[in-house]
This record gives sequence, structure tokens and C-alpha cells, in this order.
Amino acid sequence: MERPPRRLATIVAAALLLSGCQAVEYYWQGAAGQVDLLTHARPISEVVATTSDPTLKDRLARAQAIRAYASRELALPDNRSYTRYTDVGRPFVVWNVFATPELSLAPKQWCYPVTGCVAYRGYFAEADARAEATRLAADGLDVHTSGVPAYSTLGYFDDPVLSTFIRYREVDLARLIFHELAHQVVYAKDDTSFNESFAVSVEEEGLRRWLEAQQGEPGAAKLAADAVRTQRQRSEFRELVAATRDLLQKIYASDAPDDVKRAQKAQAFATMRAGYEPIKAEWGGAPVFDRWFADGANNAGIVAAGLYADRVAQFTALLAQEGGDLPRFYGRVRDLAGMPREERDRILAALAPEAPAAPVGSLPLPGDTR
Repeated sequence: MERPPRRLATIVAAALLLSGCQAVEYYWQGAAGQVDLLTHARPISEVVATTSDPTLKDRLARAQAIRAYASRELALPDNRSYTRYTDVGRPFVVWNVFATPELSLAPKQWCYPVTGCVAYRGYFAEADARAEATRLAADGLDVHTSGVPAYSTLGYFDDPVLSTFIRYREVDLARLIFHELAHQVVYAKDDTSFNESFAVSVEEEGLRRWLEAQQGEPGAAKLAADAVRTQRQRSEFRELVAATRDLLQKIYASDAPDDVKRAQKAQAFATMRAGYEPIKAEWGGAPVFDRWFADGANNAGIVAAGLYADRVAQFTALLAQEGGDLPRFYGRVRDLAGMPREERDRILAALAPEAPAAPVGSLPLPGDTR
């Protein structure tokens, strides 16, 4: 096993110096969780050679092929990320907590020394996440808690393939690897929507190209069918979320008394649930979206869905401007990330002002997709 990386110790030490008691506890669980992932990671080639699980062996081999494609054809970082494997022994690697005011879609922000401010707080133990959610709810906030199968350390460490997603369908395994590697290409502090939308745009373009490359190979038709099915479900859920968010924004911006807004809010979510039932029936079941409703079909849940892909249409338009040249596209996005937020928002809005309100391209789909 590897010793905990010196870089991690340095980052944690700096964070602790800037923190109060509650923050120290939070940073400590994060550092311990990250060290655990890294110290238990084994080279994929070693796991493939020694495992008696044929499904795991096949999936890891496919992950290696997808990882190689990502660097070779998508110009994504060529490093040791996703070349090792960690069995974390739980269904998700972290649980994220989102929160908003009762009558607002403005997400609560948490700020950290390295990553800046983000619209969620992550915990390696589900019990810790649920405890934080309970505390926030007691303060009168809407709260949404979601399990996350993977996250990016932005290139600071070599992120391993995890047991939380290795058994996903192959198209969804490819999506996840492309998405997480994209976070190593560009990261804008204090702008979760920008970062996630960029990664989703790379994920979707990467998947499109990867599927084209599989044509003529055994199983290519099934891969294409899986991708179509997943995208259809996402699109239909996206429309449902977008309609609800538009309605909520009108409710919260109105001059109505708060008790009237609360009643209208409750009706908006009841209508959303009713609209979901026929969609779910047509799909033959959708556990991921069932879990989304169970974990907080409220303001925070709406925000959590939207943060992942609010600007995908804009990044897609920017990629088209660059003629599909991914390295040039990455360069343009780096330039945007270095601008003041108001300026980059203005530039992106001009690219695709009618971008969908709340796509969910990267919502985690256990056993199905990310």
C-alpha cells in the first residue's frame, strides 16, 4: 500500500489552520476518506490477473480500453487516473448535501481553500451526510442528499476506478470516465454550474465519438441502444424538472404572501410527482429517479439536478464554433474560466441563450449510469 500522498497532507494542514472546530472535523473526514481510497488502490492489471470474478475482470479490462481512448482520441489527460482499482465496500464513495432557502432556488455555498465555493458538501460516510442534512433542515432549509459514485480530485491525485461504478453498463462507464477526466482539464473556482456543464458536454461528445468508434464491433448495436435509452430517460426527466423550476421561479418572485407561496410550492411538486408516474410506467421503472424523489423533491433537489448541466447547450455551441476540435475547445474554456464570472456568463449566454433550464446529464444512476 502507498503512503498517504505528501500533497494531501499539505493541503489538509493548510485547511486546518484556517478552520474552526466544526470545520476541522469536516476536513479530517475528507482527508481520511481520500487517503483510504488511494492507499487501497491496486493496479488494474494486477486485479485482472488475480481476481476470480469474471465480471469484474471484464469490466476492468473495458475500463482500461475506455481510459486509453479518452487520452488518445479525446485529448483528455494521459496520467495514472483510472489505471488502478479500489473496492470501497459501500454503494457510493461520497454523499453530497445540497441546501436552499424554503422559498428560493439560490443554493447554499460552502467554501474551501483549494476548490473555492461549491453548492454542496460531501461526506465519505452516509451517516455524516444525513446528520448534516438534518441540521440544515432544522434551520428551515430545503435539503437534498444524494449518493455519488465518483468524484474528481482535479488532477491533484491519481483517481482510481471504484467498485461504486465499475459494474455499470459499458456506455455509462465510458460517460463517467470522460466526465471525471474533463474536470482535470478545466476548473473554475466558485462556479459549480460552469464546471459540471463543461464536464457533461465533454462526456456527451466523448460518448458520441466512442460509440462511432465501436461500430462494426461485437455488441455495438446494444451499446447504441443503451445510450439511446439512457438519453431518452434523461431528456424526459429534464423536461419535468425544467417545467417545475420555471414555475417555482415565478412563484418565489411574486408578491404573494409566504403562506400562499408555500401552498403554491407544494402544489408544484405534487404536479411534478403526478407527471412522473406515467413516465416511470413507460420506462418500466427508474430507480435513480425514484431515489431523487425520495432524497428530496424540493428546491435543493431541483438545484442539484440543474447544477450538473445548466450550460451544456452553450458549451456544445462553443465546441461547434471550434469545428469539433477538442484541444482548441479546451483552450477556449480555459480562457473563459480565467475571466470574471459575469464576463464568462455573458459570453456563454450569447452562444446559446435558449439553453435548457435543468438538464440532468450527470445525475448518478446506480446500476444504470452515473
